[in-house]
Amino acid sequence: MMVTINGKSYEAAAGQTLLELATANGIHIPTLCHDPRLHNYGACGICVVEDRKTGKLLRACSTNAAENMEVETDSEKVLASRRMTLRLLLSDHSGDCRPPCLKACPAHTDCQGYVGLIANGEYEAARALIEEQIPLPGSIGMICPHPCEEACRRHLVDEPINIAALKVFAAHQAPDWMPGCSAASGKKVGIIGAGPAGLTAAYFLRRAGHAVTIYEAMPEAGGMLRYGIPEYRLPRNLLKQEVERICRLGVEIKTDCKIGRDIELNDIISSYDAVFLGIGAWRYSRIGCAGEDMEGVLGGIDFLRAAAMHQAPDIGRRVAVLGGGNTAMDAARTAVRLGAEQVMVLYRRTRAEMPAEPLEIVEAEEDGVIFKFLVAPDEIIGENGRAKIIRVQQMRLGEPDSSGRRRPEPVEGAYQEIEIDTIIAAIGQQVDMSGLTGIEASRWKSIGADDITLATNIPGVFAGGDGVTGPGIAVEAVAQGKQAALSMMAYLNGEAFAPAPDLALERTITAEQLSGVPKAERLGPSRAPAAERAATFANYVGIMTPEQAQNEARRCLECGCQDYFDCKLIECAHRYELQAVDIEGAKHHGQSADRHPFVLREPAKCILCGMCVRVCEEVAGLGAIGLVGRGFDTRVEAEPGLTLESGSCNFCGLCISICPTGALMGKYPVAKRTPLALDETGLTCKECGQRECELIVRRKGNTIFDVTPGSTGYICAQGRDFALYSAAKH
Repeated sequence: MMVTINGKSYEAAAGQTLLELATANGIHIPTLCHDPRLHNYGACGICVVEDRKTGKLLRACSTNAAENMEVETDSEKVLASRRMTLRLLLSDHSGDCRPPCLKACPAHTDCQGYVGLIANGEYEAARALIEEQIPLPGSIGMICPHPCEEACRRHLVDEPINIAALKVFAAHQAPDWMPGCSAASGKKVGIIGAGPAGLTAAYFLRRAGHAVTIYEAMPEAGGMLRYGIPEYRLPRNLLKQEVERICRLGVEIKTDCKIGRDIELNDIISSYDAVFLGIGAWRYSRIGCAGEDMEGVLGGIDFLRAAAMHQAPDIGRRVAVLGGGNTAMDAARTAVRLGAEQVMVLYRRTRAEMPAEPLEIVEAEEDGVIFKFLVAPDEIIGENGRAKIIRVQQMRLGEPDSSGRRRPEPVEGAYQEIEIDTIIAAIGQQVDMSGLTGIEASRWKSIGADDITLATNIPGVFAGGDGVTGPGIAVEAVAQGKQAALSMMAYLNGEAFAPAPDLALERTITAEQLSGVPKAERLGPSRAPAAERAATFANYVGIMTPEQAQNEARRCLECGCQDYFDCKLIECAHRYELQAVDIEGAKHHGQSADRHPFVLREPAKCILCGMCVRVCEEVAGLGAIGLVGRGFDTRVEAEPGLTLESGSCNFCGLCISICPTGALMGKYPVAKRTPLALDETGLTCKECGQRECELIVRRKGNTIFDVTPGSTGYICAQGRDFALYSAAKH
């Protein structure tokens, strides 16, 4: 018989379902409840197709093909039905698709993944996973204010996981690991700026096979990492090694080459297939008070750059630093190391409102820095053209401003004069667009670029990092560098750029729910005493030992769904571009009280597809689990009066391998279960002497995380044990 699917005719066999016919001819129809080993059931409703003649929606998995049938698999009616079905399924699906740490990271680094790999001793795999997002793992780990740790749920138990230190550890444990590059594309990309955004864009573009040349104005690559971060926080050798790794991929860096001075932007645009602008924000924000143009008044970033180049001016005995951010802390602590006897930070709000990382504030105090709060510069008074006194006005806090912090307001008539030798203004940074001929600026006077594609007004020219956003943290620039690289890859291929879908469910977890988790001390690298570190620019933070790193990594609560990379439900949600779960209703909650040494049950993720029950009965021939109850209260349970462990279950794992949502997952003998995109190898089992079964061993590095049925579709407990033993042995 002939059946028309999407306007094309296909020959169908008697008794063949529409789903089977479509699949045999390479036409994708999604399903969450179908398996060729099982009788047709039609439970999920995702596989609907439209009958062109009647306009009705048919379930493809349970509808047999009929002569002259005409169906559409992706009509607007079909897509609307699938999206509604997914919205309803997701409304009763509870879990964390991705962990809070990953979602908090601007670069979307898989923190849970690499922390779990470290816990299992897979250091090289951990570094490789980090470098899927961050090509400078050691450098970023050293200086990042780690928003991932702020989101870590472990703080509900004791303290967050030391994620940043573990990133640094992974970088140091696998220094020789190198990623591969695709075949040469024949396309060339020019990048302006070798800071975190430019280096990141270069890294991913080169890995995609494109030839990349970076033009850098400074004598060395690194941007703000090299010239804006003091060496005691980021060792120069570490940054240099990570830059050299990028160069070993084939990236060329031309230093001492400034746009508008040594080469024109138009010349670069005409020489390359695409161009990326990663120029940073190198101009300091002016104070806005009388006397700021005198000698002895320096910009914070100018001062740090001069110090990094060993060209710092004579700052005298008394230094005042204006500002409350990390740049202000770096400037103050650098002034201490340059020999200033009295360094004070003047900030117009209170300590509670300071944007600097708390540890930086504490360590600045330990270095001897004095903090004066609720003061704002009013006038700089000089002598013979050089600043000698800064007059400050007393402030008080009013109502919150747009940043959420309380707005400082002047106290009328309350002034104080402070004698100084040098003033360092670290109140902000701006973008210097000189040399960027033809590039339109944003209303904030930074480079104007599309929020999604990061394309500028000139075709083929893209921009990212601080030059677009204004000053931010380095990992944000890294994130934009990769986003720009992906957008440029699409441009070079003549395609429209579409960001990867990011719908991910998240639970609300309370301290009470985690009250049973044993407390464990947060571990970290050694730090030199304050008395020692303030006298030198040498880095004072060590590297965790393997024992420390593994123990710290094992504190992870494993928030993200272990089945994320195999979950068909989230795959469908992404395929059909669901942006949010917008239907609310009653939910199934919690984990099953039925504990099993090899099976993890999470009923809150179950969509009642019934496949676990059917595969246990129809394929394994056991009937160890069944559906209990009616309607919304239906659930999967072990045999009446028994637990899963005490019943007929032999842990063949068929139910686990067939579950589409992670409601059933295996427990394997690993130090830390971790959701990962796993590598797969095949294995043939003949242990029982009665049949040959194809098995798939799934691992990362040398750690086996899963064993599933292969093409024969069957696995038993004996076969699973054989696979684990054989794979571990080899």
